[in-house]
Amino acid sequence: MPSSRPHIDIQEHHLRIGSVDTVTLAQEFGTPLYVTDEQRLRENFRTFAGAFPGADIYYAAKANWNLSVLRILASEGAGADVFSDGELYVALLAGIPAERILFNGNSKTRHELQMAIDAGVRVSVDSIDELHALSELAEESGRIVDIAFRVNPDVSPDTHPKIATGLATSKFGIGYKDVLQAYEVAKELSGVNPVGIHCHIGSQILDVSPFGEAVGKMMDLVEQITRLEIDLEFVDLGGGLGIPYQEDLKAPTPADLADMILPIFEERSSAIGISPRLVLEPGRYIVGDTGILLTGVNTVKRSAKNFVGVDAGLNLLIRQAMYDAYHEVVVANKADLMMEELYDVVGPICESGDIVAKERMLPAIEPGDVIAVLDSGAYGFSMSSQYNGRVRCTEILVNDGRVDVVRKREDYGDLIAKNVMPARLLSA
Repeated sequence: MPSSRPHIDIQEHHLRIGSVDTVTLAQEFGTPLYVTDEQRLRENFRTFAGAFPGADIYYAAKANWNLSVLRILASEGAGADVFSDGELYVALLAGIPAERILFNGNSKTRHELQMAIDAGVRVSVDSIDELHALSELAEESGRIVDIAFRVNPDVSPDTHPKIATGLATSKFGIGYKDVLQAYEVAKELSGVNPVGIHCHIGSQILDVSPFGEAVGKMMDLVEQITRLEIDLEFVDLGGGLGIPYQEDLKAPTPADLADMILPIFEERSSAIGISPRLVLEPGRYIVGDTGILLTGVNTVKRSAKNFVGVDAGLNLLIRQAMYDAYHEVVVANKADLMMEELYDVVGPICESGDIVAKERMLPAIEPGDVIAVLDSGAYGFSMSSQYNGRVRCTEILVNDGRVDVVRKREDYGDLIAKNVMPARLLSA
């Protein structure tokens, strides 16, 4: 396998991850099956944190909020960027300290705001309406909540439009020209204490120059906020660093990102006369290449194309359908055999867009083979669904030959677990 994935190799024609045979895993636990490599997860976090000494690394829980994944990252010293009450619940349960959690989100409910207050986490405020609601709830609770404002910096990275979050037209954050007024309002309100500033420009970004633009604009704001006699304790620049989903794709490293933003951040902080902590929110970089999705071949159909029908589709990995995303695929039980035919690998979902991999040269495929979808650790299971009444699969954690189940496969009861049948329908 390519050197970019040192945790994945081939032995006796079988694909392995974390020194574990994926074909054996498929036989033991069935398919579909998500597999995550613990050592790769730890290595990725350490690499990112090592590029930013002294910074706080808040893992973007939305990328993969499996409890064991969060527990591992908590043990590495990670904080968390959470986007819902559920993510907050899991992050706290995993042992991430409340003081290292930032509750983000553009449309928080009053219940979520109250949960943040009760948990003692900081809140990234997304609008003036939210600011007033938070102030009211905090005052009623007799608490003071540390807050940041999420800024829409109007920075346009080269990424898919659906994951560009810092555009002027994006739903996220307060407009760049309006945020100073928000700090002035917050300064006079009870129950809230403005201590930070926050932005996030997008995801799967492969050119670090937009990050440089973003930190420059943010530090311009920091300078103006400081003149309001507001002491900012942290500047959160979000995440978004991309990974090489394709073999020929060049992706920047955390060191490249650090080389872009640290000189600007440090020089501007020194010039202003302040020393706020830098916060970063990597998600995809931390977990993306740690995971693979194993899916079994049900059928091979030859018509206008060679279709390989597998048992995992957009119900378990929606990135292809939503973002036209590309994932490398490997026939796990024929991993180093000669490429023979061109195939479309398609899922079992009743949608024409349920295509796992389009026009790939692969070894001759037959029913019973196992296909591995690489780099599925981020925005894979975390975006899964029960569409078409399909249960969600088992999740496995591997670590240098060790295998642990970290999420059990659902059963039919899980499909209807929260359904309630009115008595009048039972008697009809």
